[in-house]
Amino acid sequence: MCHLSTKVSILFLVALSSILLSCGEEDSEQPPNIIFILADDLGWADLPSYGNTFNEAPSLDRMAREGMRFVNAYAACPVCSPTRASIQSGQYPARVGIIDFLPGHWRPFEEVTVPQNRTQYLPLQIETVGEVMKSAGYSTGYFGKWHLGHTEKHFPKNQGYDESVIFQGSPYYNYNNVLKPPQEFPEEKILSEALTDLSIDFIEKHQDSSFFLTLAFYDVHVQLDADTQLIEKYLAKPNNGNYPGNAIYAAMIEHIDISVGRVLDKLNELGLSQETMVVFFSDNGGLISRFDKVPLIAESKQHYYEGDSLLYIASSNAPLRSEKGTVYEGGIREPMLVYWPGRVPAGSTNEALISSVDFLPTFKELSGYSREVGQTLDGASFTGLLDGKTQQEERAIFWHYPVYHHAVPASAVRKGKWKLIHYLNDDTVDLYDLESDPGETRDLTNTNPDKARELKGLLADWRSSVNAELPVPNPDFDPERRQEWGSHPGREALFSGGQ
Repeated sequence: MCHLSTKVSILFLVALSSILLSCGEEDSEQPPNIIFILADDLGWADLPSYGNTFNEAPSLDRMAREGMRFVNAYAACPVCSPTRASIQSGQYPARVGIIDFLPGHWRPFEEVTVPQNRTQYLPLQIETVGEVMKSAGYSTGYFGKWHLGHTEKHFPKNQGYDESVIFQGSPYYNYNNVLKPPQEFPEEKILSEALTDLSIDFIEKHQDSSFFLTLAFYDVHVQLDADTQLIEKYLAKPNNGNYPGNAIYAAMIEHIDISVGRVLDKLNELGLSQETMVVFFSDNGGLISRFDKVPLIAESKQHYYEGDSLLYIASSNAPLRSEKGTVYEGGIREPMLVYWPGRVPAGSTNEALISSVDFLPTFKELSGYSREVGQTLDGASFTGLLDGKTQQEERAIFWHYPVYHHAVPASAVRKGKWKLIHYLNDDTVDLYDLESDPGETRDLTNTNPDKARELKGLLADWRSSVNAELPVPNPDFDPERRQEWGSHPGREALFSGGQ
């Protein structure tokens, strides 16, 4: 009898152990690899998955079809460097102190003198998303445009990235000497392909460990340039007339898409698709035309549009208002796709408000890293949205772009459906209901004065909390010369590397 009891006890313990081991396997889900793909100047309305009928992007369509599409995702600034600083730091650009691209725009004779970047680089004391992921045990790589410091001291290799090759300026061909460290790619290889080659090498090298990779394209930044065969493909394509249909711009979008497809195919080939979250985003809204009104196409391709308005027009953000360099929706709302087979619901659309300050806290949470980051985080993790949920709380997100570019200096806040823009040159405001008016065509300040006061107060409190600097009256104001562009006072500090 005792012998039988012993056998039953052993069998019970074996079964219990199996159950516990099984539960443990389910609970100990490994943190995912993360690939963050960042386009440059790509607008919300440029992709087929956001309604564009001229451009083609089958790989990004696949990301949308098999993943999640966010329709209210925003860059924290309407130009590149501040948004990139927000991604690296999890902080609003005004808090970091980088409020314009490096070094910035400057109009010496305007009615107000605008603030300058506090530093012409991302401060080393900032704990970047690269440093967070490296501390979490990830191998970290960064390939492409950085624009957060022009001297080696402030390159990604000193900001938490194990491997990096950064791109500093144009061109799209014969770029080896503007890659840091210099590379030896064939002169005829387009830049997007070279950056993808480096990224795929990184994936292959680290396929057996957790990795965090940033692939930061220069496309579709001016001066526009692309493969001749692709350009000619789009030149021959009919356009419905509601979109500029610049063939060179369209070809550059396809270059991005080809690269995204290569990354997705490599993950599938290595059996890593379900173990890897891929995020696609852009650093600011689409450019319509250059602020200085010069041709925006590379000289070698200008013959395609000689005598044509498309020599000066890249894209359109319609139905959104305006473009890069403004806090209107066309300058800040971005395409954002999240692809993670088996985790993110296929073909889903999420309307939650997202800001680029949210990437660091999201990636940190996914990595399982529990230590507090070394600076205040303005962002919030959107991990809870990846199952298809929407935000339960009405969130407020903010912008501060106190410089002249494609518009006057301004700050903005969005809370729920409401958005308020505060113009900093004359202290006026506009109020918009983005739910009924995403194109910001009807200012509702006079019909909703209480909401305008509420949001203006919220915006003022936020500016105070992040120590945002404001324009001041310009003693050299000259109405006859106010539109002139001057050399920025911070340019020398940009190349000296600062302190």
